[in-house]
Amino acid sequence: MASSKTVLAAIFTASLYFTATLAFPAHHEGAYPIGQSPKPDLSPDYYRATCPQADEIVVSVLKKAIAKEQRIAASLLRLLFHDCFVQGCDASVLLDDNDGVVSEKNAIPNKNSIRGFEVIDEIKAALEEACPHTVSCADTIALAARGSTVLSGGPYWEIPLGRKDSKTANMMLANKNLPPPNATLHRLVKFFQRQGLDKVDLVALSGSHTIGMARCVSFKQRLYNQHRDNKPDKTLEKLFYQTLASVCPRTGGDSSIRPLDFASPAKFDNTYYKLILEGRGLLNSDQVLWTGNDPEIAELVRSYAENESLFFEHYVNSIIKMGNISPLTGYNGEIRKNCRVANKNI
Repeated sequence: MASSKTVLAAIFTASLYFTATLAFPAHHEGAYPIGQSPKPDLSPDYYRATCPQADEIVVSVLKKAIAKEQRIAASLLRLLFHDCFVQGCDASVLLDDNDGVVSEKNAIPNKNSIRGFEVIDEIKAALEEACPHTVSCADTIALAARGSTVLSGGPYWEIPLGRKDSKTANMMLANKNLPPPNATLHRLVKFFQRQGLDKVDLVALSGSHTIGMARCVSFKQRLYNQHRDNKPDKTLEKLFYQTLASVCPRTGGDSSIRPLDFASPAKFDNTYYKLILEGRGLLNSDQVLWTGNDPEIAELVRSYAENESLFFEHYVNSIIKMGNISPLTGYNGEIRKNCRVANKNI
């Protein structure tokens, strides 16, 4: 786990490093979806006057949580993805079932899978104590995702802040918009295009799987019935297949977990892409980036495997872009006191 000095060093280095113009590919120079500019109310300095210690508070809670369970870093990063892909980055994913609210937590892609809510609760409580009714839950998710990435050895990025929280959730949209782990490459591209994200964003953001775990049920199809023919996925490297089959039997064991990147599961690096080139991507949605017969996407996988700096550059660009999906700003939405409940229900 990174020390405070390491995090500060990363922040300083990143402030110099990421000012450089991205050299590849040219069509991905902008940090926002085509036709969308940064919301004027969003700014990295949004809390400078009202809660300047916000990021320090977030990182302080994260350090304790990650020290207790390294896996939680990936879970918090995943929360940002699962929030932004459903009616925008508005913390709707945090809402529990309540009057007029059907929680997204019960959607098929989230149920018994998405996690990290208790850490968000702890961060929010600390923020409320220091700066009451100031930092939104949506921004808390974004700050926790960045902090988790940096503390895992990944890049730092400037987050445009000032999002407000939704008062409603949308389970139907969560079922529709969140790609399943067995998705084909064609479907993955469509899922991302629906959010204004392109192929570069797809490949770069998939690199979030350089940390974290997945349940057996998420990849069992690849082991035993990939094409509904009772045969394994031919793209699986043989020894990797044998290892997975030993911990994920044909019957039972669905809740057993395996690292998405078994070579360096706690370190945010480019090993994820190297494993994909070797046929050792865990999920179908990982491996098809290489085997899905899309030359542009395959070349990105190869480039990131060979050049970690390029991966970090593109990742930062894409996660900023994703964080700008339909945020609520100004008088839209609210700042929830409790991230699990809209203020009207407190």
